[in-house]
Amino acid sequence: MTAPATSTAPARGGRWIEEWDPEDEAFWAEKGEKVARRNLLFSVLSEHIGFSVWTLWSVMVLFMGPEYGLTPADKFLLTSMVTLVGAVVRVPYTFAVALFGGRNWTIVSASLLLVPTVAAFVVMEPGTSFGTFLVVGLLAGIGGGNFASSMTNINAFFPLRKKGWALGLNAGGGNIGVPVIQLVALAIIGASGGPRVLLGIYIPLIVVAAVLAALFMDNIASVKNDTGAALDAAKDAHTWIMAFLYIGTFGSFIGYAFAFGQVLQVEFGRTPLQAAYLTFIGPLLGSLIRPVGGWLADRYGGARITLWNFVGMAAATGILVVASSEKSLPLFVSVFVVLFVLSGLGNGSTYKMIPGIFQKKAVDKGLEGEEAARYGRRLSGAAMGLIGAVGALGGVGINLAFRQSFLDSGSGTGAFVTFLVFYAVAFGVTWAVYLRRPAAAETRASATGAKSQLSYAEV
Repeated sequence: MTAPATSTAPARGGRWIEEWDPEDEAFWAEKGEKVARRNLLFSVLSEHIGFSVWTLWSVMVLFMGPEYGLTPADKFLLTSMVTLVGAVVRVPYTFAVALFGGRNWTIVSASLLLVPTVAAFVVMEPGTSFGTFLVVGLLAGIGGGNFASSMTNINAFFPLRKKGWALGLNAGGGNIGVPVIQLVALAIIGASGGPRVLLGIYIPLIVVAAVLAALFMDNIASVKNDTGAALDAAKDAHTWIMAFLYIGTFGSFIGYAFAFGQVLQVEFGRTPLQAAYLTFIGPLLGSLIRPVGGWLADRYGGARITLWNFVGMAAATGILVVASSEKSLPLFVSVFVVLFVLSGLGNGSTYKMIPGIFQKKAVDKGLEGEEAARYGRRLSGAAMGLIGAVGALGGVGINLAFRQSFLDSGSGTGAFVTFLVFYAVAFGVTWAVYLRRPAAAETRASATGAKSQLSYAEV
């Protein structure tokens, strides 16, 4: 069979790939892989800066001493609302890729990051009202949307057998934007610099990301806006089950990234500089290991990796309850870092499950070959936006839980108990839906000698 050719249609007025079939191994080897990897590289760059801007206020609150007049509750509320906006905008960002094209929307979404960054540069000084900080902080939430559009775009470029690695690398590279901005802030605080120095560094980087996307990325013409896919994905129970599991993994990652520094300051009395020395370690390791989670899911099945990952997260959280109660800073920090690592691993494994689940549904419907792959891409791309948005809401819950826990008891212990219960429930859901095989199905398979081409345990 002749491999489909990629071509650019001048009438479209941009870099449009008219034919794209990554499941065709000949096409993939000849030209598909090279194009996909190039788009992945510049997608990671834009998403990376988007994450940095989204989590900007987790760093800014470290600069905001008593002269700013904000209480710890104000700061937790501020970061909660930033997280909320980042979650909500993920839904429209998902469908913007099909409406405008992956390259075109990357240019737009990267450029939009200038709005919250410049606004923060203008208002960041003592005497600014909390309401103003809240409004400007809400603008930074648009950085959270870059993840959804980036993942939807990259999902279309790679074949199913490569999605775990590709999506893990794309998301991990973006997630690293969290520890990077924390490291830059650490250097600035250590050098007695102000928050405007940090913002002045990121403004030109945003421009560079937008320009590079324009020069080197592509749009895939076959990825069209499909309202029906969105509705079908929203009606499918697996979309919401996976969204629940993603609350436990990504919701934990982004929620802890926003809250960790504040917890160290409020509960353990760390100074901004002392907190900044510690906050970047967990997000950095959690980001770096996300592609490993995707790779393990490719190899052993995302459901299996996700299941045992929740066991580890529950165990780590149980230890954090003890560390918080005993006010043991060394134990608290070391186990919190482990929890970050596990959240990153789970991010990779859960996201790998999404295309596998919808591919299995295609096989179960009797579809084969490219028809099955097209069905899987259609629904998984739409589902990713919804799953990513709901998952990010977990970060809102974590910050609100810490806020309430500190208001009630002056400690984060109550919040950690809540998180422990959630991870136990997530473990149960993963096992019941994706790993428990009913006895009747086992009996039928044994009697007929039949075996499904793809089981949920393998997705």
